[in-house]
Amino acid sequence: MASATVDVGIGLILSLLENETLLLSGVHSEIEKMKKELLIIKSFLEDTHKQDWNGSTTTTTGTTTTTQLFQTFVSNIRDLAYQVEDIIDEFTYHIHGYRNCTKLQRAFHFPKYMWARHSIAQKLGAANVMIRSISESMKRYQTYQGASVSPVDDGGGTKWLNNISESSLFFSENSLVGIDAAKGKLIGWLLSPEPQRIVVSVVGMGGSGKTTLSANIFKSQTVRKHFASYAWVTISKSYVIEDVFRTMIKEFYKEAETQIPGELYSLTYRELVEKLVEYLHSKRYFVVLDDVWNTSLWREISIALPDGISGSRVVITTRSNNVASFSYGSGSRKHEIELLNEDEAWVLFCNKAFSGSLEECRRRNLELIARKLLERCQGLPLAIASLGSMMSTKRLESEWKQVYNSLNWELNNNLELKVVRSILSLSFSDLPYPLKRCFLYCCMFPVNYRMKRKRLVRMWMAQRFVEPIRGVKAEEVADGYLNELVYRNMLQVILWNPFGRPKVFKMHDVIREIALSISKAERFCDVNGDDDDDDAETAEDHGTRHLCIQKEMRSGTVRRTNLHTLLVCTKHSIELPPSLKLLRALDLEGSGISKLPEFLVTLFNLKYLNLSKTEVKELPRDFHRLINLETLNTRHSKVDELPPGMWKLRKLRYLITFRCNYGHDSNWNYVLGTKVSPSICQLKDLQVMDCFNAEAELIKTLGGMTQLTRVSIVMIRREHGRDLCESLNKIKRLRFLSLTSIHEEEPLEIDRLIATASIEKLFLAGKLERVPSWFSTLQNVTYLGLRGSKLQENSIHYLQTLPKLVWLSFYNAYMGTRLCFAEGFENLKMLDIVQMKHLKEVVIEDGAMVGIQKLYIRACRVLESVPRGIKNLVNLQELHLSHVSDQLVERIRGEEGVDRSRVKHIPAIKHHFRTEDGSFYVSLSS
Repeated sequence: MASATVDVGIGLILSLLENETLLLSGVHSEIEKMKKELLIIKSFLEDTHKQDWNGSTTTTTGTTTTTQLFQTFVSNIRDLAYQVEDIIDEFTYHIHGYRNCTKLQRAFHFPKYMWARHSIAQKLGAANVMIRSISESMKRYQTYQGASVSPVDDGGGTKWLNNISESSLFFSENSLVGIDAAKGKLIGWLLSPEPQRIVVSVVGMGGSGKTTLSANIFKSQTVRKHFASYAWVTISKSYVIEDVFRTMIKEFYKEAETQIPGELYSLTYRELVEKLVEYLHSKRYFVVLDDVWNTSLWREISIALPDGISGSRVVITTRSNNVASFSYGSGSRKHEIELLNEDEAWVLFCNKAFSGSLEECRRRNLELIARKLLERCQGLPLAIASLGSMMSTKRLESEWKQVYNSLNWELNNNLELKVVRSILSLSFSDLPYPLKRCFLYCCMFPVNYRMKRKRLVRMWMAQRFVEPIRGVKAEEVADGYLNELVYRNMLQVILWNPFGRPKVFKMHDVIREIALSISKAERFCDVNGDDDDDDAETAEDHGTRHLCIQKEMRSGTVRRTNLHTLLVCTKHSIELPPSLKLLRALDLEGSGISKLPEFLVTLFNLKYLNLSKTEVKELPRDFHRLINLETLNTRHSKVDELPPGMWKLRKLRYLITFRCNYGHDSNWNYVLGTKVSPSICQLKDLQVMDCFNAEAELIKTLGGMTQLTRVSIVMIRREHGRDLCESLNKIKRLRFLSLTSIHEEEPLEIDRLIATASIEKLFLAGKLERVPSWFSTLQNVTYLGLRGSKLQENSIHYLQTLPKLVWLSFYNAYMGTRLCFAEGFENLKMLDIVQMKHLKEVVIEDGAMVGIQKLYIRACRVLESVPRGIKNLVNLQELHLSHVSDQLVERIRGEEGVDRSRVKHIPAIKHHFRTEDGSFYVSLSS
């Protein structure tokens, strides 16, 4: 797609030219020439791209949305961007090697260094010649472009999409599926008795049925009889507010069967507003603004829609949660479109593919392949309807299988699926430049892959996708990118953490297919193993920058020298080639690799290395040569010790090393740390250190790493206490702290800890002989986990006033027989009560933890009944009972249970238990 290349290509080269190493290398003149020409080209492409609605190459009479000539320009810019990037990366590699030589070695290698410097000057000079050539071509093209395309003409593409959108007004009632509940909800809002103007936002991804639902309501006589005036206005991305007003006036006059004013097209903005206000004054009107892209529309249009006491209503459909959540005044409401469930999707598909006849589907032996094909649509109505209509002409099972195996090709080439491609591509086209790269990067992961927030953020940072913002950390900027993609319904959140933050994401299958086709066309990223007949060598021959391997590969098939990302999503072991010298991110999570090649340490550009869940046992001894490394993740691998020289990795920011313990002592030491030299404390920029074994010298010097935000330490001894507290008190930005003593009876001596105000998550495993006085200062803590603390009952009051506490976990932390929550815990949502050996009764008094949603009681064998007061927890959604007494379970089982009335308000009650045959659970819900 042209828009991606315009943004990525120019922006990438300009950022590369700010490379510090390059600026010090004596090639200033070539850099300055290049910058000047690039800024001219960038301005030209941006002006031209304002007319490009979705990168289509189709033409209409006298105009083009994106001409073949323009496509050639942006393709050349892309190739040039990649070329310059490779030149700079390779030169940086040479400079690094030279500067790390001894004086004697430098003398020996000086000719080679000068040759490299001369070579880059030549290559940049050649790139400058190409840039000037492109610039001259564009100047010649500009004359033609100005004559053929007007600034507001979008070449018919937007008009075509608007026609598709407005066709929803003519859908018959019996052709719609799965809208009844939402329709009833929205009609209830529209006909509510509130006299003020109310705005109802309907939000969802492109093709989810926002327009169809709103059109059905707009036509409803049940709704219409309550309003005096109606108008449906489809909003173009490049709307002109005066044209919006004119359309609205025509709609109102047409519905009222009134003559449209002849002077309408000569009226100014002010006159149009006056005419609308005059016409709508004291009327109860109903307006639908379909497909709104930004909040600026409302700021411009609201002045013409009187906010009186007549009970007027405005419906806004949008793909953006930012638009839907905008403040439209009191009483405004938001409805989020839900994709069709399996049954609804099947009905809609059958209606289109088999004219509603399931019998025909079975007679032709197509149900199995039809359902598999339907799964790819993942409940998206537009994709289901379009695909169903296309398949209605396919008679043979072999034809259906062919479409299933080539859905990506069909989406991008079949005219019958043009509307799906165009509507979803429009969402991509609207993304700002930095988000385009981040979004396309996500399509590398396999279908339905669960992408974790931190993993994505760190990979984006390694690729320099995150634009610097003064005063804001790169991680926070990247988080903002993720949130924006969610708000725009480009990524779906499939798991939120208990604190309301998105944790795991996925990409809708149809959107992923379109994104993957864009990525392949732009040589941005590719996938090996996405299709059965895919060939890694074919993908590599296109010069892709980011590659994901999803199936077993032949030895030596990964041999490209310009890869920047290698992501392995297969459990098979792969052989890493030595040619990946420009690699920035190597992600081997969950793969079968057991040994890293020695040449890994020569990957100078490597910034991100993920060995999580692999069989790797050790890192290369010269690992310290990876001086650009920012992230090292050995979580749940076999690596138990880091090699010497780690202190040389000055750019290292994230060190994640904890492992699960499956040995004989796993009951207490269920998490294992990693052995590391105390010299690692020289890494002043390290932010995450999770997790390492406590050693006296390491504990003493830990306080020098003042940038740490996350620290996890295991195997702590009592004698470490004073030094540990002194070190932690020097770290003022700490947000996550986990401390585990060497065994269950070893006390945690942490009374002297005072720098706790910034802590958001705190886990303490070890004996607390008394509750530390600083517990009352945990004003920002959202999670508190206590294990083996051996607290007494009078300790609870230290916790009940913590204002932000959302999740409280007691794991063998309390010695009494009666645990009473008398008051407080105002924001608590989750409570774990685990392995309390002596606990017989839990009491939750009226007014305590009123907002709790999940309660877990595990391995409390002598607990006789569910908590007294549980009936008052009206927000409790889930109760999980694991390995508790039969007596407790029987008291709530079935309607005859003596405690059944206390828990019948809880939607989900699950009993987890273990037998010789394994672990099971049963539902005890009514």
